[in-house]
Amino acid sequence: MRRNETVIGRAACLCAALGWIPAGWIAQAQDAEARYPRMAPIEQYMMDREAEIASARSAAPASISADAEVMVLGPKGYETAVKGKNGFVCITERSWANASDSPEFWNPKHRSPNCFNEAAAKTFMQVYLMKTNLVLEGKSTAEIAAATASALAKRELPALATGAMDYMMSKQQYLNDRAKSWHPHLMFFVSGDAGKSWGANLPGSPIIATNDPEEGVTIFMVLQDEWSDGTPGPAITH
Repeated sequence: MRRNETVIGRAACLCAALGWIPAGWIAQAQDAEARYPRMAPIEQYMMDREAEIASARSAAPASISADAEVMVLGPKGYETAVKGKNGFVCITERSWANASDSPEFWNPKHRSPNCFNEAAAKTFMQVYLMKTNLVLEGKSTAEIAAATASALAKRELPALATGAMDYMMSKQQYLNDRAKSWHPHLMFFVSGDAGKSWGANLPGSPIIATNDPEEGVTIFMVLQDEWSDGTPGPAITH
């Protein structure tokens, strides 16, 4: 989902195609490439454990996240901090959730709380966990992209499960230096390039879709009026 000329982050990357992004953001993306040319010291990507648990849980309403498994980033990758009971997994993604060619791939400020349902946690989320391990091994963006493509091609990663979806409704989300918290939204994952089948990106359609060739999925986004804590989100315009 993240390949886009302006590269404004996982949840917002399609906005340029819909005409929502100021022209100046393209120049800002170029600036980002200069600001984040390589990985920062690992400490800059880490969070206090309790703060990260709270961040991850903020991705979804408490009725969902309170019983979800919570994973936090450790020195050797993500680890379970809280066992869950409802099949959901809440996690705060870092900047390498972006495509390998994103100018903000190494932005240490990036924090994206997600709460994946069981189908997404067992399949789609596994790509990000693999990329995290490669990052911590010191791999380059080119090596990460190649390893991801190879793992998908060889079916070393699980095939996307039917019904995979994700909550991204955290007011705390920081997608990148331009989009920042953007909008609360839901994401639905479908294999291949499937945007037309949902009527996405058409005038008046509430569904945004973008194809993510690196991960072999189409990601559908549906904006929400409220953040996970029930407070109003930014006004939605079409």
